[in-house]
Amino acid sequence: MSEMIFPLPDVGEGLTEAEIVDWRVQPGDSVALNQVICEIETAKSLVELPSPFTGVVTELLANVGETVPVGQPIMRVSSGGQDPAPSGDSAASGAAGAPAAGSADGGTVEAPESDELREAVADAAGSVSHEEESGGAVLVGYGNAGTVRSRRRRGGEPLLDGADGSGTPQAAPIPVAAANPVIAKPPIRKLAKDLGVDLAQVHGTGIAGEILRDDVVRQASQASLFRNLSTPEPAEAREERIPLKGVRKMTAQAMVASSNDAPHVSVFTEVDATRTMEFVKRLKSSTDFAGVKVSPLLIFAKAMLWAIRRSPEVNSTFTETEIIRRHFVNLGIAAATPRGLIVPNIKEAQDLSLLDLAKAIEQLTITARDGRTQPAEMANGTITITNIGVFGMDFGTPILNPGECAIMAMGTIREKPWVVDGEVRPRMVTTVGGSFDHRIVDGDVISRFVADVASVLEEPALLLD
Repeated sequence: MSEMIFPLPDVGEGLTEAEIVDWRVQPGDSVALNQVICEIETAKSLVELPSPFTGVVTELLANVGETVPVGQPIMRVSSGGQDPAPSGDSAASGAAGAPAAGSADGGTVEAPESDELREAVADAAGSVSHEEESGGAVLVGYGNAGTVRSRRRRGGEPLLDGADGSGTPQAAPIPVAAANPVIAKPPIRKLAKDLGVDLAQVHGTGIAGEILRDDVVRQASQASLFRNLSTPEPAEAREERIPLKGVRKMTAQAMVASSNDAPHVSVFTEVDATRTMEFVKRLKSSTDFAGVKVSPLLIFAKAMLWAIRRSPEVNSTFTETEIIRRHFVNLGIAAATPRGLIVPNIKEAQDLSLLDLAKAIEQLTITARDGRTQPAEMANGTITITNIGVFGMDFGTPILNPGECAIMAMGTIREKPWVVDGEVRPRMVTTVGGSFDHRIVDGDVISRFVADVASVLEEPALLLD
């Protein structure tokens, strides 16, 4: 019998630690390859970790709520008398006489760090759709392995290709299914944790028994009522101490670094957005945009893409030795979520039509709201939009997303008196502008870029150019 150690894996994108949100297994439980063992919260997203081992859990090495650095052991698993089967290069090296990763003398085996194992674990993670089972985020690989290739055909039939390419059938892992699986999305699980609700005790009223927000709130209210009947209400605390972790910790570090490193300069201007509002109204009634959310943010995003073509300097990043100008646009959209502020981005936004851009913004918003945004969706942004108008604000001076040259903000659109052809008329007016890295661009480029965005909001027909 050998014992295997499972360290917290590197989930990529430069993350160095994660908080244990929930353990799905306990000591004594049997685990199968790819069975979800725990849920972690990184600085960017909620992720379910699958097991790279088959065996019996002997010890959990991290507590719920504990923040663990990448590489620190979090679980021990006994192989039950059989060493884990090597795969790929590991098997080949063993045949060549190299020592095996594990030994039959009861030695401890750590999760191998080879690219081959990472790919194998990623393949196993891709063989079962946890999105369908639990609606939560799923880790699809440890570290920065190569392209994920599923080891199962559609319908669950295992592939028979041997690890050595000989075609020898390999034993397919048999997942251990929970008798009564809890179906709840990551934001609901986070809410339950914050309210002290055991999801196993909650009756889900959603489709297929999915636990909804109202179900958790109802359970928390009932538990609170019971406690109030049996326990005197404690005196209200004069202050509350909130641990700095997760998204808030990452945001704090990023904003301090950006503010200290990049000399910010901000400009803004008022815009008559009446024609933009008329254009949005026409799009909403168009059959081409049926079922797609259309808002002024869509026109603002398209205006930025149009203006970037005329002032490509704003789509750059600064290093100590050079300025890197990108000829592609990964358009970041700042999103306020239950976990805090995140900035997912739309990849290659410069190639999207107005309809495709509308669909991309809608999907980005839904994914962020549901807490399913993954680290890769927030990586490699080139320029950012923040829509403070949805909060009723006219304008602000946003801080740059680290590594970017510009962040544009749009304020609320409201009816105001406006001079048109020498007469004061009611018009739909907004304020647009942003902050820029003065190491990369000077006032003329900044002013021209903001003016171009404003001109499109004043006359959307410019997008036809």
